[in-house]
Amino acid sequence: MPKVQIKSLEGDIVGDIELPDDIFAVPYNAFPIQEVIRMQMANNRRGTHKTKERSEVAGSTRKLYRQKGTGRARAGSIKTPLRKGGGIIFGPKPRDYDIVLPKKVRRTALKIALSKKLTDGSLEVFRDFDVEQPKTKPLLTKLDPEKKGTKTLLILGGPLENVKRSLRNVPFFKVLLPQGLNVYDLVNASRVILMENSIPVIKERLQK
Repeated sequence: MPKVQIKSLEGDIVGDIELPDDIFAVPYNAFPIQEVIRMQMANNRRGTHKTKERSEVAGSTRKLYRQKGTGRARAGSIKTPLRKGGGIIFGPKPRDYDIVLPKKVRRTALKIALSKKLTDGSLEVFRDFDVEQPKTKPLLTKLDPEKKGTKTLLILGGPLENVKRSLRNVPFFKVLLPQGLNVYDLVNASRVILMENSIPVIKERLQK
């Protein structure tokens, strides 16, 4: 089992924790990660795009000019797609972009992403903490003391509203509960912080 040091909010090492092999020591495989990210991005699409066809465009149905004798091509409608303001041929219509993947594939991708972060040295474990008041600067100074502004994903162990409110206006911090942990946010983050009490919840979620 991989062993990780536990840090305090002040930056001190206060212990260590063993992480389960079946979640944090899974061999890297890009395919499940690619498929799950594709699913997440597709499922976030609203699919409300719409263009009007010839029959839906507002306009007169009067024939533009007489059929013969003008020397011009025949024209029967101002709503034809060949004219400006007319209908659109084969334009986009509302549709559902949702993709469904097996639960096993989604869990595997999440395990691979967590293992990859641990292998890369981008995963940290913090002793559980809370703040009395939702203030950004004091908490950010402790979580990012060198002011690097690294894109960070913080996984809480519980609904710590003051922590979430302290970091919600920081563009490079994203705060999630273990139930909301997902592959896209893991891959997108350069640094992942797990609170110690979030690990049992992640285990329970991925070992079902």
